[in-house]
Amino acid sequence: MNIEELRAYCLSVRGATESTPFLDDSILVFKVMGKMFAYAGINPKDGIFKVDLKCDPDYSAELREKYNGITHGTHTRGLLWNAVFIDSDVPDELIRKLIDHSVGEVIRKLSGKLRQKYHDEE
Repeated sequence: MNIEELRAYCLSVRGATESTPFLDDSILVFKVMGKMFAYAGINPKDGIFKVDLKCDPDYSAELREKYNGITHGTHTRGLLWNAVFIDSDVPDELIRKLIDHSVGEVIRKLSGKLRQKYHDEE
């Protein structure tokens, strides 16, 4: 998977938006219902491409044990976000599933009213 394929998949999520809100405009941020579900970029120091995705903590721990290419999220603590290195042992299909999982985690944590609004727009 390359950055354009990742970007296209993130934007295929219903209601997804893309922005570059940080001072470093090389970081793409993807949101649904105004909440971030992914941020991606290429590290200018080493050229490594990764995406950070929200994740259920139990699933996160399992993924980090199984894949070398999944570590703690950038600028985050704990198990709520994972950094997924694209050119690693993580298959493209799993990356797509993890994006979907991240969106699901965001939607699950919305208020009931916002969750209903999201589902009504299907």
